[in-house]
This record gives sequence, C-alpha cells and structure tokens, in this order.
Amino acid sequence: MSYKTQEVGGVRIFYREEGVRTHPTIVLLHGFPSSSHMFRDLIPQLAPHYHVIAADMPGFGYSDQPSPEQFEYTFDHIASVMEQFLDSVGVTKYSIYIQDYGAPIGFRLFLKHPDRIQAIITQNGNAYTEGLSPFWSEWVEPYWKEKAPETEKKIRDLLTPEITKFQYTKGFVDPGRVSPDSYTFDQWTLDRPGNDAIQLALFYDYQNNVKQYPQWHEALCKYKPPVLAVWGKNDPIFIPAGAEAYKRDVPDAEIHFVDSGHFALEDHAAKIAQYIKEFLARKVQQ
Repeated sequence: MSYKTQEVGGVRIFYREEGVRTHPTIVLLHGFPSSSHMFRDLIPQLAPHYHVIAADMPGFGYSDQPSPEQFEYTFDHIASVMEQFLDSVGVTKYSIYIQDYGAPIGFRLFLKHPDRIQAIITQNGNAYTEGLSPFWSEWVEPYWKEKAPETEKKIRDLLTPEITKFQYTKGFVDPGRVSPDSYTFDQWTLDRPGNDAIQLALFYDYQNNVKQYPQWHEALCKYKPPVLAVWGKNDPIFIPAGAEAYKRDVPDAEIHFVDSGHFALEDHAAKIAQYIKEFLARKVQQ
C-alpha cells in the first residue's frame, strides 16, 4: 500500500492507494469520525483484483483541517474537493464504497457525474429517512431547529471518547474483536485544536443531506446503477430499513446483513470483501 498526499485548492489531502491502475477502481469514502484508516483491513483484500483508493476528507485523519473561517465545511464543498482530488490523481471511472458521511459525498459525485459511477456499494451509508434511527431526532434534529447552548452541548457530547468508542462497539457480538486503534485514532483527530468547530459545522449541514434524499432517489431511478448494500444490522445510527429502501429505486439491488454495528469492517472485513468481489465480478466489466 502507498501513503500519499495530493494538494487540492491549497488543502493537502492524504490518501491510501493499492492495486494495479489498469484494474477497475474502487473509491472508498469514509464516515464520521473516521478516515481512510477505517479501510485498513479491506484495502489489502480488494487490491489483488482492483485499484483501490481511499482519501481522508478535509478535517479528518491526516488531511489538512483549515479553520471554518478559511474553508467552508459543508457536504457540498467537501464533495467538490473530493471530485477535484479524484480528477487530480487521474480517477474518472470508478465504483464507490460509501459509509456514513461517505454517503452524502458519494451521492453528490453520482448526481454530478452519473456516467463515472460504475457501481454503488453502501455499508451503512444511508440515503432514506427510513434508515434514520431515533438517535437523529433525539441528538441532532434539535440542533438543526435551533443553534443554542443546550442543543450544541448534545452535539459536543458526540465528540467525546465515550461516544467514539460506543460507535465502534455498540451492536458488535464480540466488541473484543474491535481494535482499540480504531477509536483511539479517530479520537486523536477529534481532539485536535479547532476540530470541534469543524464537526459542529458538518453536523449542522447534515440536514441538507436529508433534504437532498429525493434527488438521490430520482437519480437512482433514472440511471439504475448496480447497488450492493452490506449493512451492520445492529447499527444504532442507521437502521436496516435504510438498506432495504434501496430496492425501491433499484429493484435488483443486492442486500446483505452482517451481525455487526456501524463500523462493520472492524469484525467483518473478510466477509464484506467477498460480497464486494462477487458483486463487482458480475456487475462491472473487469
């Protein structure tokens, strides 16, 4: 695996890359509060057959985190940066793997360039209101309705070590199989000076993702990309109904559930990799 950086609009983007470039490309788009680090076990399993690339979004992992005064932390803007990043490294035809925050980024890429997206692989990457667990109405929606000290405090609580570890252990049959490197590395990112303002901005902007859901559904209906949903069925944030809902717009979408949580790669990387390889072998020209 190679570890590289690419400057995009004055922002250094860190990324991991493995595999032969003449093979079909898979772009891995990470979630909150993670980075390309979440794909550390998946990439080596896909790389013998595919060209795999995973970048840290601005404000996450090893990528730069300019202040909100210098950089607009919205999903629209980050998607634009990721589009520029892919163009700059010569990736113009690819499948996307979307998880959590990676879903609104991936769907924006799909809306803008549907011809570039060969397949959509969603692992707890939500695109439907059915997939939103009660977590959203309890913790996040009050902040959307009113920015106030009490609603902001609930968002700040989501940036604590306890909640980060919760995301990596809740719903796992054996939490002991989850490497502490995962939530420890993510927490290091969250604890960097100024990162809290970045995360507050993104949590507030997430409401615009929900508002965009109808556009995503329309594009899925129109272009019918191959869709594979592999879902940690015990996810406390995005529930299984979000996986099943993809069939409404892409009837032949393939749905698989694994007995895991939000970050299902932590204990099911081999199984998920096998689902992906079998799916892409049938759906994407090798």
